[in-house]
Amino acid sequence: MKYISTRGDQAERGFSDILLEGLAPDGGLYLPKTYPQVDAATLARWRGLAYADLAFEILSLYIDDIPADDLRAITRRVYTAEVFGTEQITPLTWLGDHIALQGLSNGPTLAFKDMAMQLLGALFEYELGRRGETLNILGATSGDTGSAAEYAMRGKKGVKVFMLSPNGRMSPFQQAQMFSLQDANIHNIAIDGVFDDAQDIVKAVSNDLVFKREHRIGTVNSINWARLLAQVVYYFAGYFQATKSNAEKVSFTVPSGNFGNVCAGHVARQMGLPIAKLVVATNENDVLDEFFRTGAYRPRGTADTHETSSPSMDISKASNFERFVFDLLGRDGARVKQCFTSPQFALTGDEHDAIAGFGFSSGRSTHADRVATIRRTYTEHGIVIDPHTADGLKVALEQHDPAVTMLVLETALPAKFAATIHEALGIEPPRPAGLEGIEDLPKRVKVMPVDVEQVKAYIHAHV
Repeated sequence: MKYISTRGDQAERGFSDILLEGLAPDGGLYLPKTYPQVDAATLARWRGLAYADLAFEILSLYIDDIPADDLRAITRRVYTAEVFGTEQITPLTWLGDHIALQGLSNGPTLAFKDMAMQLLGALFEYELGRRGETLNILGATSGDTGSAAEYAMRGKKGVKVFMLSPNGRMSPFQQAQMFSLQDANIHNIAIDGVFDDAQDIVKAVSNDLVFKREHRIGTVNSINWARLLAQVVYYFAGYFQATKSNAEKVSFTVPSGNFGNVCAGHVARQMGLPIAKLVVATNENDVLDEFFRTGAYRPRGTADTHETSSPSMDISKASNFERFVFDLLGRDGARVKQCFTSPQFALTGDEHDAIAGFGFSSGRSTHADRVATIRRTYTEHGIVIDPHTADGLKVALEQHDPAVTMLVLETALPAKFAATIHEALGIEPPRPAGLEGIEDLPKRVKVMPVDVEQVKAYIHAHV
């Protein structure tokens, strides 16, 4: 399996090379030259597999430069009940006959990002050890990617992490998870701006090829194909749990900010997984909802990016979105480059019509919707959900076809967003053992302005 850039660079690279590289040299994102196709016989064979073995089967279709025995050992070491709480790894919680939450937040940092990041940490350590090299990971987070990456990489040989976050715009719990880590290989940088500012800095550093190579910069954001590939697995796992035969279709609603989570669903659907609809749920930062409704992609500036009660979705420029647009536009790299190097773009009428063929639709949720959905879910089912999952469930209920099972991807445990849960329910959300008082722990963090050169200088001084 070889990989190419979304912006036209046709140089073919292997998985292990793009694992460590992040962005392509032309600024594009990597995608496989073709999506492997999964037929009915293969789906039937996979249906009874444990999650770790299902992960091996799917990853094997995309990774041919890691020996099969090594890859199987990695997936079995990563996806265990000890780490993720249950044998199913991503269990379903039914809210009715044909609608369920798919639990993705039982990992070490209580968010769905652990599903991919735990694997990514193991792959990085394996590949760096095989090459005798080191890697300095640069990432941006709106709340959950950062902690998931840091917990996955802490103590890993040959790896340092430099994680950028928007100063003061994460929940106190999210900040504490990251900033309380005292590991020498973990560096937190709080940027005086929004997530998009932090993400722009990561892209600027990654596009400085001399600095990137000299300082051995890699990425764990969902621009890294390996992370998105890991997320493809739980779409198959959710489908198998929700169905009795491969003749059935399932829809997924996905709370969306940076588009990586739902883009993994797009890849699964392109592979042949029987997905009816992929529903993109946004909060008040509704750039993606506007795109799917109108065909216009209009990223907002810092001043117009709202600070909301589902902060991990407070994103205006969705990095992974470029992968879907590449497929939507017939894999025309030149056209994609033109679109994503412009401040905004609009599809033609025919291009917008083509979205339906990929199964996408969208919806929007507000703070009032979140609070009402959290309250309704608790009242009707006795289940406490976090604000991001509430965004997804609100939109899912609006778009649910009763004849097709709808799975809502749960994104985080409610303990991470206590203020909103208290507003909705008047109670403190349950907190897993060992995390009491995490907000009071000593913190290590460097605050910086929105300045690429200052971030580069910090990295240079600490590698």
